[in-house]
Amino acid sequence: NIFFGNRSSKTFKPKKNIPEGSHQYELLKHAEATLGSGNLRMAVMLPDGEDLNEWVAVNTVDFFNQINMLYGTITDFCTEESCPVMSAGPKYEYHWADGTNIKKPIKCSAPKYIDYLMTWVQDQLDDETLFPSKIGVPFRRNFMSVAKTILKRLFRVYAHIYHQHFDSVMQLQEEAHLNTSFKHFIFFVQEFNLIDRKELVPLQELIDKLTTKDR
Repeated sequence: NIFFGNRSSKTFKPKKNIPEGSHQYELLKHAEATLGSGNLRMAVMLPDGEDLNEWVAVNTVDFFNQINMLYGTITDFCTEESCPVMSAGPKYEYHWADGTNIKKPIKCSAPKYIDYLMTWVQDQLDDETLFPSKIGVPFRRNFMSVAKTILKRLFRVYAHIYHQHFDSVMQLQEEAHLNTSFKHFIFFVQEFNLIDRKELVPLQELIDKLTTKDR
């Protein structure tokens, strides 16, 4: 991924690869090329003639990989002891439920929550009926609502990293990567209105700061 260059490629979960030679791979390359231009507002726009579902799918996989890598760099600092609850600052606490295995939200430590979350996302990305990798396989009707849930949950990992582990990120000199990745993520979800505003509140000040310069 262009943000990480030759960084330590320690990921939290296995990376999700988009098959080379596929149309989605071409879309990913297009996304990376436009990101390279530095204009994030332009980079997130749906390319001419492309399918919105496919564009959202490719970018969702990419954000999973980015967050996977960012969280992978700080897992040593995010422990049962340091983070007994999954929070984004003192006012926001997240409880885990996936609607299938765990129906009633449970309170758990941040590393446990993020493990549940990333495993859940991975299962969605690996589901060929939801994220078809073959050309011509149609997306399910509920694809967009699934993608919105994935992105809403991935946002919580950014929120936790910023609120609880930003010092560690700075020690590792990863803050430029974190900021670029998060800014790309926010521009993307804003462009297609994929996350409710109330969900973004824990990082609203940061979002305002990162996005006002580029209006």
